[in-house]
Amino acid sequence: MKKQYMPQEIEVWYIIPSIRRELAKAMAVRGLKQKRVAELLGITGAAVSQYLKQKRAKEVDFKPETMAEIRNSADRIINNSDMLICEMQRLLKVVKKSKTLCKVHYRFGRMPQKCEACLEAE
Repeated sequence: MKKQYMPQEIEVWYIIPSIRRELAKAMAVRGLKQKRVAELLGITGAAVSQYLKQKRAKEVDFKPETMAEIRNSADRIINNSDMLICEMQRLLKVVKKSKTLCKVHYRFGRMPQKCEACLEAE
């Protein structure tokens, strides 16, 4: 039987790393070096390398609309590194509204089939 996890645990273990992966990819496409991407995201260069090589955080795929929001966030963070926390919080809300968090939670944790707790908390 699957263990029951809190949505916040799913965010920390799966969603945030996957968002970082996509932010790192978006920044690299814009020509930033891995060291600069690491500085902007507050992670190690090794983590950036693993994200770019698809060796880390490969469990979650985002919808096209969410990917567009992630690319927008990458631009905002590149232009103002102080925006990282605000953009990450905004993206976590986008992921909740898109029900991607629910999909991942169903996949990796035990939860009620008709749960909408994250959406109700908005």
